[in-house]
Formats: sequence, structure tokens, C-alpha cells
Amino acid sequence: MHRILIELNEHNFEYDVYSLVRAFYPRSEVQVQLAEEAPAGESDLLLKITYESERILLEIWEEGLQESVSFADADYRGDRRETKNRLKRLIYNALAKKTGRQLPWGDLTGIRPTKIPMGLLEQGWKNVDIARYLREEYQVSPQKGALAIAITNREKALLDAFAYQKGYSLYVGIPFCPSICLYCSFGSYPLERWKHLVEDYLGALLKELTFIGEQMKGRPLHTIYIGGGTPTTLEPQQLRRLLSHIGQTFDFSDLREYTVEAGRPDSITREKLLAIREFPVTRISINPQTMNQKTLDLIGRKHTVQDIRDCFALARELHFDNINMDLIVGLPGEGKEQVEETLEQVRALRPDSLTVHSLALKRATRLNLFKDEYQEISFTNSGEIMDMTQETARELSLWPYYLYRQKNMAGNFENVGYAAEGKEGLYNILIMEEKQTIMAAGAGASTKFVFQQGERIERVENVKDVPQYIARIDEMLERKRAGIEKYLF
Repeated sequence: MHRILIELNEHNFEYDVYSLVRAFYPRSEVQVQLAEEAPAGESDLLLKITYESERILLEIWEEGLQESVSFADADYRGDRRETKNRLKRLIYNALAKKTGRQLPWGDLTGIRPTKIPMGLLEQGWKNVDIARYLREEYQVSPQKGALAIAITNREKALLDAFAYQKGYSLYVGIPFCPSICLYCSFGSYPLERWKHLVEDYLGALLKELTFIGEQMKGRPLHTIYIGGGTPTTLEPQQLRRLLSHIGQTFDFSDLREYTVEAGRPDSITREKLLAIREFPVTRISINPQTMNQKTLDLIGRKHTVQDIRDCFALARELHFDNINMDLIVGLPGEGKEQVEETLEQVRALRPDSLTVHSLALKRATRLNLFKDEYQEISFTNSGEIMDMTQETARELSLWPYYLYRQKNMAGNFENVGYAAEGKEGLYNILIMEEKQTIMAAGAGASTKFVFQQGERIERVENVKDVPQYIARIDEMLERKRAGIEKYLF
């Protein structure tokens, strides 16, 4: 299957339809267009969706094959959520029958599967009823339903322990990296090329942090997350300048977590870790992604497997007692054997939390932009591999505590965070469950104002381009001022 065309007679639920079709045919080119538009050329498979007065008609065309199904006798235009769910169920059942495949997450296309069980738990539903609902309403597999429910219960217990509704969290973005990884879609800037802008960037960033501190004064700050990019591309004195400013600007009385994503081993030094230790940072990340040297070289990492082990040992030596490690499964050329090698080495290191990502082939990545160069390389993920990662976490007494999904994920799986008791990343839960306002500073940072337990979300975006962020910092502050006045007061 090479090319799939989705044809609709009106704009309605295009993203959900596209995402569901891509889940069944991840290696195919999928295009969506209106029926009135000029034919887009030959396609191997055509899905025609026709919205009529009292039904939606689905037709699937392939080598003369036509299937059509309609909704029952109800005006589908009355409830958009119900209409969307029924449309997705219609498409899912048709494609499952055609391909002989069942997707682990059924017809769910959103990135936050736990929001559904969270809402039901808050309404007083029992776990067994939630599991049945996920299975019958969304075709979610029993295994994934159980995972989502287990995580939701753990999240709810953690959130119920403090008044998160009254506070906010702070994200601080450092967009620089030692190099750009093959799979990366973030707005990252290679340090070698952009080093001359780091000081100016820090100046603009501190100005934005000062503004946020002034505007949010009197509101409890619960978590801080410094991410990127790679925050440890900053020199020790630059890290001290940033962390010292945060400490002077914000009230830590209600702070429950302070994370610095150290990230890549090729950016970590003893001096930088010592600089971080001078401040009340409670959690860091050291992210290998894989423990196979051949893969590290292929994806553009400028460090060795031994560097990962050395950095982790150094962090332990300096008494960091809450270290997360990120892994990616589905990396080019990696199968079960390579993942097992990574997991064996992770078991030896014994991190306090482990985040397992399924590779997502996003449009802006070099892996996707130059995909013709990697046609001979396999991209493998499977239920067996995901089970291996879960079993390793269990052996380390790390239990799932947060979950999210991305578009175009290998194998239609998920990203799962595992953590020891008391070592969970609260920021991860708050941002994924959309339970709390996140004030975000830095190039490309997205502030998220949350209302009504996540029923309403408003965003204020910063420009992604670093030179533009520096030049237009006052404009970024005015965007935030307008947002704060509109949404928080």
C-alpha cells in the first residue's frame, strides 16, 4: 500500500479520520481532500466519507471493492463528540476487518488516553466499569485498558495529595543541543553554530522569568521543569546564573518538585552537576535513548555507551537520588535483540524512573525529511518489545505513573513513565492531564492556562526562532500579560 486518499464532502473531523487511517497504514502516504476538489491522482485505497442529513456514509474502494455503512436513525449533527466517536468506530471496524488487525489503543486518536478514565474516576466509576467502557466504546485492548486505569489511579492519588488547582507550574526552555538527533522534531539549535547567542538568550529568558514571577506573585508554585533542547549545554556559570535567578524570583514555599533535564551525556560534566547541586533541584534526567553504539552513531548522538554509564555513576557519586532515564523503542535498525541489550544495561544502572518512548516519525525530523536515505533500515516495535520494557521496569520496582501518545507512533503504541514510589515526575502528570496552568518561558515555549479541571484550555505561544525570541522579548511579555489578565484574573 503506497497511497491512500480520504475524500470528504465537507470539513468535519479530518484530523481524527487521518490519524486513524495512518494508524492502520503507518508506511503509506495519506491525503485528505474535499470531494469538490480536483482529483489528486491515482490511489491504492480510497475512503469516501459523505455527510448526509441523517447519516454518515463510508465507502471503501479498492480494486472494485465497495463497502458502505450508515449511522442509525438519529441526527448525527446534534452531539459532535458522539458523532466523532461513532464515525471513528465505523472507520475502525471497517479497516480492522479489511486488514485483519486490531490496534492496541483501538480507535483512540488523542494523545492523552488517561483523560477518559480520569474523568470517569472523578465521577465515581469503578475500575471494572471503566475497563468495560474503554473496550466497548473505543475498542481499546484489555492490556492497554488495564495500563491506562492503573496509571490513572496512581495519578489521582498523587494529585489528591496537594491543592494543585490553586497553583501553577513553571517550564523553562533551553533550546540548544550538542547536535540534532535524527528523530528530533523540537526547535533545537546546535550549540556549535549558535553559541554566540547563548548569553543574549539567557538575558531575554531571565527577563521573561522576572515578568512571570511578578505576575504570578501570591499563587503557589508547585513544580519547575527546565527542559529543552539540552539545558546542560549551558556552562557551569550560566547554569548558576539561571538557577540563582529562578531562586531569587520565585517563592519555593509550596514547591514539590524541581527538575533539570540534564539529558545528553555529551553535555554533562562534573562541574555542571556540581553547579546544579548548589540549588534545591530534586530530579534530573540522563537520557541515553539506546545503549547500542551503532544506533547512537546513526541517530547523531556524539557520545558513547560508556559515556552514559560514566555520567550516571558521576551523578550518583554527587548524591543525585532521583534520576530519570529516557529510552526510545522503534529506533532505526533496532529490534528485540538490541532493545534487550539496552534494557540489560539499564537494569545494571538502576535509575529511579524510566520513561519509554515509542518512536514517532514526525514530519519535521531529519529521519522523515530524508527518509529515502533510510529505506533499507528497519523500524521495529511490537507488543513483545513493549512488554519487555514493562517487565524490566517491574524488576526495578518502577511502576507506571504517566502515559501519553503521539502522532505516527511506531506500532501504534505509547510513551510510558515508570517510577519508584515517591520518585514520580509530578510535572509530567500535571501537563499531560492538563490539570494545572503551566507558565512557560523561552523560545518556542507554550504557556497553557487551564480552567474547570481541564475542560477549557487556552494557550499563549512564544516564537520558536531564537534570534526572534531575543529581539521580540517585550512582545512575548505583552502576550503573556494579555493572557494572564484575560484568563487568570
